[in-house]
Amino acid sequence: MGLHHPHHNHHDHASGEGLPDHNHDNHSHIDGQSQGRLAVAAVLTGLFMVAEVIGGLISGSLALLADAGHMLTDFGALALAWFGFAIARRPATWRYTFGFERFQILSAFVNGLTLIAIAIWIVIEAVQRFQAQNEVLAGTMLYVAIGGLFVNLVVFWILMGAERDNLNIRGAVLHVLGDLLGSIAAIVAALIIMKTGWMAIDPLLSVLVALLITVSAWRLVKESGHILLQGAPDGFDRRVICKDLLDTLPDLIDVHHFHAWSLSRKTPVVTLEAVVAPQTNQEKMRVDIKSRLSEQFHLGRATVEVRYVDAPIEQS
Repeated sequence: MGLHHPHHNHHDHASGEGLPDHNHDNHSHIDGQSQGRLAVAAVLTGLFMVAEVIGGLISGSLALLADAGHMLTDFGALALAWFGFAIARRPATWRYTFGFERFQILSAFVNGLTLIAIAIWIVIEAVQRFQAQNEVLAGTMLYVAIGGLFVNLVVFWILMGAERDNLNIRGAVLHVLGDLLGSIAAIVAALIIMKTGWMAIDPLLSVLVALLITVSAWRLVKESGHILLQGAPDGFDRRVICKDLLDTLPDLIDVHHFHAWSLSRKTPVVTLEAVVAPQTNQEKMRVDIKSRLSEQFHLGRATVEVRYVDAPIEQS
């Protein structure tokens, strides 16, 4: 016969909320600040994007057009990141029982893929420019690139004041950083063309920026994809945790079905089945395990099943 828990403990057990989250209000406040910074950054990026597209078309510079392409996707990325914060703050529903916090991870994943797509487009365009050797108006290119550098520095500074450990923010920052590098590349290319007339430097530097962007974008995609695939949280080793629980709690005999994943980078979730000695107070054991997981391993959101060593395993 299966194990029956007292009714008054059912809500705590089913929800998986072993201990209250005392940082929830603080996280909400930080998320609100980050969301506001994203809104300002998106507006500044969108305004300058228009100017850079015009400058790139007039000057014929791939570096400027590539940077403008970055800014177009940056505007979308910043808007998506802002939307991610807005959605994440919505309360849980009967259909989405964990809430919408993971939408920020999805936003970061999409932004990472977008960056990789942009880098591929830049490389393709650069190859065509190498073959065509189009004329570039270095003066116009230089002035617009300097303006872009200024705007990107301001936007970058704004975003650096947000929660940098948040993957959603990291995705937005990487987009802006790509623009920042693109503006620097356009300035250098313009100066070299003005001094030497070497047109190939424009697509050459664009490819260099694309490669730098791809490396960072791949890390973002890999990390956000790991969370979306319900990979174990960073630093989680269930062998270490199981040994600690068994060494610390004398009546705990074994730990089965131990799983861990993350709703977001800062919200790990664990579930496990604890096998205990006969006559053990099951509710006390459940509380002790949750407390140990929270205090020692910072795993505050835990669902713990407890059964006696000689009890048959429930079939579900």
